[in-house]
Amino acid sequence: MMRCSFLVSLASCCFDLPIDVADKPAWYMKIYPKNMIPCLEHENRVIGESLDVIKYMDSDFEGPRLFPDDSEKQRFAEELLAYSDTFNHAMLSSLTSKGSVTAEAVAALDKIEDSLSKFDDGPFFLGQFSLVDITYAPFVDGFKVFFAGIQNYDTAAGRPNMRRFIEEMDSIAAYAKTKQDPQELLAATKKKLGI
Repeated sequence: MMRCSFLVSLASCCFDLPIDVADKPAWYMKIYPKNMIPCLEHENRVIGESLDVIKYMDSDFEGPRLFPDDSEKQRFAEELLAYSDTFNHAMLSSLTSKGSVTAEAVAALDKIEDSLSKFDDGPFFLGQFSLVDITYAPFVDGFKVFFAGIQNYDTAAGRPNMRRFIEEMDSIAAYAKTKQDPQELLAATKKKLGI
């Protein structure tokens, strides 16, 4: 069961709503007809799409800002956010290919590794924790599990920045709390991919 508490915890709200992504309750479909997770209902407004939820929470809730003030970091954040779909596509394409890990996936992983070393004021994409980390963490972490279990490939091998990033994310209680058992996640993914 996926727990949708990570974003909420970062916004300093105090509730935890477990949703079984394979069997979402009927009430959820009424709130968000696209039936995707996560969504946020706040002040009679429903926001879906993870990145939109994060941006909304960052601008409309009290607490530490998740988007940097520094203009160079803002530009880099926008670049990385725009790249997230390309990264995910490269990784998924490799997982569904019949061969070994594709060059496209290796290049995508190397881009993430390089991106994690651009700023030296912390272990995260922009140095300090930001919405970029929230965007990438579930995918970087999930693909590590999937590639190990499906293609016998360690995505963090030879990528110390990525390894450190995963360790730092795991040390954030709100993130760790949302993680599924890796073996259950791998089994569900294999089933979904027909492997």
